[in-house]
Amino acid sequence: MRVSRLILATLRDVPADAEIISHQLLLRAGFIKRVTSGIYAYMPLMWRVLQKITSIVQQEMDAKGSLQTLLPQLHPAELWKKSGRWKGYTEGEGIMFNLKDRQNREFGLAPTHEEVITTIANEVLLSYKQLPVNIYQIQTKFRDEIRPRFGLMRSREFIMKDAYSFHSNEGDLKSTYNEMNDAYKRIFSRCGLETVAVEADSGAIGGAASQEFMVTANSGEDLILLSSDGVYSANQEKAISIASKAIPLKSKDRKEIKTPGDSSIKELCNSQNVEPSQIVKVLLFLAITQNGDKQPILISLRGDQELNEIKLINTLTQIIGQDIIDISQISVDKLKSENIETLPFGYIGPDLSDSVIKTAKSWKKKFLRLADHTAAELSNFICGANKKDTHRIAFDWESIGGLPKAVDIRKAKAGDHCVHDVNQILHDKRGIEVGHIFQLGCKYSDALGASFTNEEGAQKSFWMGCYGIGISRLAQAAVEQNNDEFGIIWPITIAPYEVIIVIANIKDPDQKSLGEELYKKLLIEGIDVLLDDRDERAGIKFKDADLIGIPWRVVVGRDAAAAQVELIERSSKSKNILEVDTALEKLLKEISEKKKFSTPLNL
Repeated sequence: MRVSRLILATLRDVPADAEIISHQLLLRAGFIKRVTSGIYAYMPLMWRVLQKITSIVQQEMDAKGSLQTLLPQLHPAELWKKSGRWKGYTEGEGIMFNLKDRQNREFGLAPTHEEVITTIANEVLLSYKQLPVNIYQIQTKFRDEIRPRFGLMRSREFIMKDAYSFHSNEGDLKSTYNEMNDAYKRIFSRCGLETVAVEADSGAIGGAASQEFMVTANSGEDLILLSSDGVYSANQEKAISIASKAIPLKSKDRKEIKTPGDSSIKELCNSQNVEPSQIVKVLLFLAITQNGDKQPILISLRGDQELNEIKLINTLTQIIGQDIIDISQISVDKLKSENIETLPFGYIGPDLSDSVIKTAKSWKKKFLRLADHTAAELSNFICGANKKDTHRIAFDWESIGGLPKAVDIRKAKAGDHCVHDVNQILHDKRGIEVGHIFQLGCKYSDALGASFTNEEGAQKSFWMGCYGIGISRLAQAAVEQNNDEFGIIWPITIAPYEVIIVIANIKDPDQKSLGEELYKKLLIEGIDVLLDDRDERAGIKFKDADLIGIPWRVVVGRDAAAAQVELIERSSKSKNILEVDTALEKLLKEISEKKKFSTPLNL
């Protein structure tokens, strides 16, 4: 391909709306063009990157015996209502775009395909003799992000590979899950990415177990926690740990104390000369369940800990027995809307009476009370007195009416001790999620009535797995992990082109002739080569070559008359003046060496 035909439009200035380096570079290098918030066009260079990633994914999925298909993007609401996910995905902060057709029937634009593929499997997979089956697709998905940001990292339209497996038993599901784990590691390695596999929360997809694959990067939205011995790693949403021990409260004199203006942990500690770990703080939340119940929640946490809302939602789902479609902190405005008098926020204790919400119009009139284990373990603590400017000191759970249900709802954090070995300490890194695999169990097959006939002739629900890779997100994550002050540094296996030939002065006959000759030879050798034949200053061409990140650059300049070129490797910046045939030989050898470690498994 010739740059003169590439519609290459690079930018020197950083776009104002691009916050992270990968987003900035993809826009500046002309790989993507913003159409509107969260929606981007993939320009020719980017499309080549996506095709190469797609090819690697297809090769590895095919090698595991997975079958490629293409499922509809427009889903009837009935299927999602049957699985119980329609409200959660369309109401409140739901992420599914939904619409009605001219017959007033409801549809959703697919963010994921569990309902559709399970329904199809129920119709075509009738016997255990047909199992296991693993089906995948690569297509555009849609999610109505509340705040699209970071380019392709959190967009409203994106390309994804999603696979679904069907099994006759749990052991077979686990076997395929492990095979997908292996395939994913090979995919990311072949794409030139450094990834960390971590335990993860299954979220709205659900299931018994799941694992995320993270590209480590300072700009990552996810916080991952890793043990110092490398044995344990988890997303903070899922991570468990042993918190540092609380500092014992010396005072044994049980009393109420006046604490005017000390409505925060920091203010209370400063004025009373106490430690955060000696305080029980209370948070009030409102959970809305799948059937519309509005349940007030009173949560007790140790003062030095933070609430993990994902753990809270999972805990509530188990206790209440319904999916939680929305959860939010109770505010003064929420109280007013329910005809409830203002509460003494900042001074509320774990024993706040249910009577304070007896006038509620639509809420349940009794708090569901939970205490994180760190708070439950305190035997002598400070807490709110349920009246403004007042706290209680040297109280225990018995003295305030008893211990609520103790659960794990705190955020694990760096510095905590590991559960698997108390001598190991957790440390943290930022990560970008590029893949996620799930053991779904029978969640969707049970809900949708999808079954097969087993060896005894009985009808049994399918055991299912789900396996996703963000193709477009992976492409941007590669840029986030591979760049310098001059631009992108593409790994050679997913680079849009492997070599760029820059003719320094297109008007010089010797340079033009040698550049064209080398271009043809590389094409014959099967190399993806880009020829910069523009009538531009050499400096502009060099800057553009650095910016778009092609792994190898061949500069045909003033030494062309002597059949010499300059060979530059983008990643190492190494430069060599070589005879053109020597340069060609070195290029072919280097590219072959780099790519031979990225070959697919034999089918």
